[in-house]
Amino acid sequence: MFGFKSDNGYIEILKGIKIKTIIYGKYTLMTEFIMEKNSLLSEHSHVNEQTGYLVQGKMKLYINGVFKLINPGDCWTIPSNAVHKAEIIEDSIALEIFSPLRDDYLKYINKEDIME
Repeated sequence: MFGFKSDNGYIEILKGIKIKTIIYGKYTLMTEFIMEKNSLLSEHSHVNEQTGYLVQGKMKLYINGVFKLINPGDCWTIPSNAVHKAEIIEDSIALEIFSPLRDDYLKYINKEDIME
């Protein structure tokens, strides 16, 4: 399967936070988040391990109550069921990989960007 870049298909899931699933496989799924300055990804947890990379911007990322300032090029891993949230300090773009595959994120695929 191949995924191709396009500016189409982003869905706002929270105020100032847009998502698009850009590729997936049997065990993993990759999403791109576009986040506006001052937006908030509220505290939550899920069974999926989550590994991310900040492409652009700046944010405060909290994992199990510990926070780090994240800058472009920084990365992180959020363990399964860890409580986490993010405060977006600057307009930001992040890539996130989830394992196991997040079935609830398959709906964020723009089918025109995928070739099987």
